[in-house]
Amino acid sequence: MHVPDGFINAPVSVAAGVVAAAAVAVSLRGARRELDERTAPLAGLVAAFIFAVQMLNFPVAAGTSGHLLGGALAAILVGPYTGVLCVSVVLLMQGILFADGGLTALGVNITVMGVVTVVVAYAIFRGLAGILPPTRRSVTVAAFTGALLSVPAAAAFFTLVYAIGGTTDVPIGKVLTAMVGVHVLIGIGEAAITAATVGAVIAVRPDLVHAARGLASPLKLRVDGALVDAPAPAAAPVAARAGSTKKVWVTGLVTALVLAGFVSFYASADPDGLEKVAADKGIDEKAEEHAAANSPLADYSVKDVDDARLSGGLAGVIGVGVTVVAGTGIFWAVRRRRTEDLTATSTTVSAG
Repeated sequence: MHVPDGFINAPVSVAAGVVAAAAVAVSLRGARRELDERTAPLAGLVAAFIFAVQMLNFPVAAGTSGHLLGGALAAILVGPYTGVLCVSVVLLMQGILFADGGLTALGVNITVMGVVTVVVAYAIFRGLAGILPPTRRSVTVAAFTGALLSVPAAAAFFTLVYAIGGTTDVPIGKVLTAMVGVHVLIGIGEAAITAATVGAVIAVRPDLVHAARGLASPLKLRVDGALVDAPAPAAAPVAARAGSTKKVWVTGLVTALVLAGFVSFYASADPDGLEKVAADKGIDEKAEEHAAANSPLADYSVKDVDDARLSGGLAGVIGVGVTVVAGTGIFWAVRRRRTEDLTATSTTVSAG
């Protein structure tokens, strides 16, 4: 659902940019509370994983495909504030390096794909988590539902933005129906990917899932024919926890590289939901060429590499690498700022 340049007029694009900048600023402050020694190293990985999976367009209807938006997945794994930052990093890398999503529409894209999806998905997740039994399965169910509904919500919000600042005169009711309809189908794919990923991480390290902390189900033992809770295991040493986190990080990075560098070649070539609706309803009449259309990595291919498989694979690997480096750098800086703030507060209290 990457909005290109020319879809939205300048005043609304600027307004959306202001909203997006404010959301990122608030998220930077909120992420200080979310990021700790467990999540800070993983937040950059989450951004890189979202980048990789967004390259895997899957068919949803005749002549239409969809891809992960990622807001729900990021919010559940590393927290809503950090989730907004993860999606924003991905969109920034895609817009600058790969000519995917207009630069003048960056504020619209961050607001629609980052803020709306995170807010809707996390609110639904928290609502369901409050009424479902506190189990790992409940976390997966809540993640599936939040992700499913976040995608048509983003589609509806884009339609609202287009109704205010669209550059062509089209029947908004028909656009809304088409956008929400196709993105409900895309939401099913989003939900499946999100639930599967969250479930996989919970199975290995539930403490690394921000939204699942404290929900780990105790192991059951049968004693004299009755099921009883097993004694809680002793806390693992710090070095062991760090090693385990490193294994998760390496596994996740390798998975992202394989998805972007190899599996992406087999992704659907059909236009995604927004592209299809834009062509069918005529809202792309004033679409503009991307400012980075001549980038060496434009359209997820490496310039001057003739082999399509190799070109796309290299672009995907480069994208994952750049995203994980940029994301990790940002999140470590935010984490360090939090540590400095806590140290300063502690020093002040001690002095007092």
